[in-house]
Order: sequence, then C-alpha cells, then structure tokens
Amino acid sequence: MRAAGLLNLRCSGFARRIVSGTVSLAVLAGIMQVSGCKAGPDYHRPAPLGTNAMPTSFEGMGTNASEWKPALPSAHTPRGAWWDVFGDAELGLLENLAAANNQELAGTLARFDEARASMHIARAGLFPRAELDPSYIRQRTSINEPQNGRAAGLAPTYNTFDLSLSAGWELDLWGRVRRQVESALAGLAASAADLETTKLAIQAELATDYFALRSLDSEYNLLERTAQSYRRSLELTLNRRKGGVASDLDVSQAETVLRTTQADLPGLRLERAKLVHALARLCGQPPPGFKWEPRPVETAAVPLVPASLPSQLLERRPDIDAAEQRMAAANAQIGVAQGAFYPRVRFDGLAGFRSVDASSWFDWPSRAWAFGPSIQLPLFTGGLNRAELAFAHATYRETVASYRQTVLMAFQEVEDQLAAQQLLQSQLEAEEAALAAARRTLETANNRYKAGLVTYLEVATAQRSALTLERTVVQLRGDKLVAAVGLIRALGGGWENNSETRSATAR
Repeated sequence: MRAAGLLNLRCSGFARRIVSGTVSLAVLAGIMQVSGCKAGPDYHRPAPLGTNAMPTSFEGMGTNASEWKPALPSAHTPRGAWWDVFGDAELGLLENLAAANNQELAGTLARFDEARASMHIARAGLFPRAELDPSYIRQRTSINEPQNGRAAGLAPTYNTFDLSLSAGWELDLWGRVRRQVESALAGLAASAADLETTKLAIQAELATDYFALRSLDSEYNLLERTAQSYRRSLELTLNRRKGGVASDLDVSQAETVLRTTQADLPGLRLERAKLVHALARLCGQPPPGFKWEPRPVETAAVPLVPASLPSQLLERRPDIDAAEQRMAAANAQIGVAQGAFYPRVRFDGLAGFRSVDASSWFDWPSRAWAFGPSIQLPLFTGGLNRAELAFAHATYRETVASYRQTVLMAFQEVEDQLAAQQLLQSQLEAEEAALAAARRTLETANNRYKAGLVTYLEVATAQRSALTLERTVVQLRGDKLVAAVGLIRALGGGWENNSETRSATAR
C-alpha cells in the first residue's frame, strides 16, 4: 500500500519479528504497545534562530559589562515577587491585589484548566470503556414484516427488559492515541506557560503604571512648588511696579510665567486620574472609590537587574516556552494524522440479561453476551487522510516560524531595555548638569533684575528654562524605573520554575 510510505513507524526489532510471525492479535497488540511503536516523528527542538548562530552575549551590555553579569535562571535574577527589588511596599500591595483579583489572569487560569481537562480527555482513550445500559421498551412490530415481525410465540405488541454491560477498547497499535495524549500534554504545558506569560505581563504593566503615577506625582509637586515661587515673584514685581522700579511689561511677563505653569496642573491631574483608573482595573477593582495617595518618585530605588546569557533566555521566557510546547503539540499531531492510514483494531463485548417478561428478567436462561474484535481499514477516503497529514505538517512549520519569531522578539526586547538602561542614565546625568547650570543662570538673572540691570524678560526666560529641565529630570527618573521593569519583563524575571503546574500533566 502506498500509504505505508507515509508512515514513520518506530518499533523495536523484536516487535518487527512479531509482526512477521503468526502470534495472535491480542498478544501482538500488547507487545507493540509495550515496545513503544508510534506513528510520526519524535519531537526535537529545532534551532531557535534557524541558520543563525546563538549570540554569546547581548550587545546592549556595552561599556557597562562590568555591571551586567551573566545570571543563571535559578540564581542571580529575581523570581517570584520580583518587584521586591524596588523596595516599595505599596507596589507589593498592588501586585498582591492584582494576583488575587485580576480578571484577565482569572480567564487565563480557566484556559489552563480547560487544557488540563483536554489532556485527561485524550488520555482516557488509552483505557477501556464500560457502560451499564438498563432499559425497558414496549413495542409493536408490523405484521407484514418477514416472519410476521415477531419472535415465535409472541404477540405483535410486547415488552423488552434489558440490563447490559458493554465494554470496548481500541488497541493503540500505531500510537495514534498516544500521540494524541502527547499533543494534549504539550498543549497543557503551553497553557501553563501562557498563564505565566499573562501573569508577568500584568505584573509588569502594573509596575509600569505605578512608577509612571509616582513620576507624575513628583512632576505635579514640582509644578506646585514652582507656581508658589512664581507667585511670590509676581508679588515682588507688582510691589516694584508700585514703587516705579518695574514696568507693566515686567508685571505681565511675571504673570505669564505663573499662569502658564498653573495651566499645566489640570493636565497632569487628568493623566494621574487615568493611571489610577488603570491600576484599579489591573487590581480587579472598580475605579470609583479606588484611591491612591500621591508619592514622589525620588524615594524609589532603581535596582541593578543582572542580565542572563542569550541561551538562558530560552529557559526563562514563558512565551518562548509556550511557543516551543505548541511546536511539540503540532509535531505529535503529525503522528496522529499518519496513524489514520493504518487499521484501527477494537475489542468490544456485551453481557447482561434480556427478557420479554419482568418475572424472568434475571433468570439464568435470560443471559446474553457477545464478544469479538473489529478492524477498520481505510481503503478510500477521498484524499481526506492525505489532506489531514499535509495540514499537520503545515501547522508544525507554522509553529516553528512562530517559535523563532518569539525568540527574535525576546532578543529585541532585551537589547532595547539594556540600551534604555544605559542611555537613560547618560541622559539623566547630562540633564542634571544642565539643570545645575540653569539654576545658576536663574539665580544670576534674579540678582541682576533686583539690581535693576535687566528687565524681567531675562528672569522669565531663565525660569522657563530651569523648569523645563527640572521636569525633564523628574520624568527621566521615572523612565529609569519603568525601564528597569521592562528589562525584568524582557528577561522573564517574573517567571518561576513552575514545576507544580507542570506536574499537573502527570495527574
């Protein structure tokens, strides 16, 4: 049969000799299942980057290589409650609240339970099935049927009392059912990794919004303090105008600087309200009534997150693990599709009591039984089996491409966050130096204005320049915290070695 060429069947030498002999079908079936004959290829992880070699290190480490040290997945990198590295108790409170109440996480957990149930459904095919089927039927047969439609001595209308125990078992000769179980197990592992991916994404999003909120609080405090300072400057200018020292132009310039600063405050409050609402959603809470006290970002510590080696990223990232498990599931489906070309052997049996009279229902002569094997051999399916096999191969190739794309995205995210760590620090240092110079300029401009050497325009210009730089410094400090969260997420830092979840596949 040409279909035999489509089957990659792996049997031990002993099993092949049995096939050519005259051993009974039951013995043959038992030996083949024990010897591990399975249709289709065994799973082997393909090269994560295709024809490209795995890089030995991340380029983003750059000149900070002494600070960024390789970390084993089980050692130097934060795991579990990774947000503890920020030393922020309020962040930990929010993370715990989200873990208990986030609805996206609850939905992903339900999908994991679905995958576990699907695995048990597939594994049930390995075992015999037995059903007890008691029934009572009152019926009439046609008088015009052959033999009058009746058993000897019975009227056309009669009763049937039946109590039967039926059992059946499909012999998994070619490993079709075992491949289905293998695919379901890989699907369960992929679902467990999806759960960890969702958990890490929610944790990182919450931490990002939290630090963005604190950065806004710092910026808002800065603007309020600055507005108070500008208000005093306006009062001073008004007094100087009354004394004939300052002009109306000086007053209008001082007022313009104050009003411009005050005009920025409602916008910051709006952004803060949106972030608080986002935190409420992530924590599974309704936004009305969800309050969070302002807290400046200056008190937050920016941790040093050790970078792992590129090869270890494949073990740390749950999304990479999920993509690989889907490859394994698709690979097993190739075996399922190949197994459809070969006979399916079943053993079915029935035993029980059957009678037309309730009084003799359980009498020994009312016993009935049947037992025997059946073989289903596909002869012509209209190309269905070949199409399903081609579909399985194409699905596997798709999962390979998806896996490699996930790996590439992971490397890109790590490189982006490593670059952000370095460049944000460099930018912050430069902006702080510029801010120090701007403050000196503002102090000089104030002294010159008080001495009557310049107009208020020079002071207003220096004020605007200093405020812009101060806001930039505050934003950069928040950006550094957000970048640290992004790096932890890119490294899979929130992914625990979920052996308990994996062990569910064995139950």
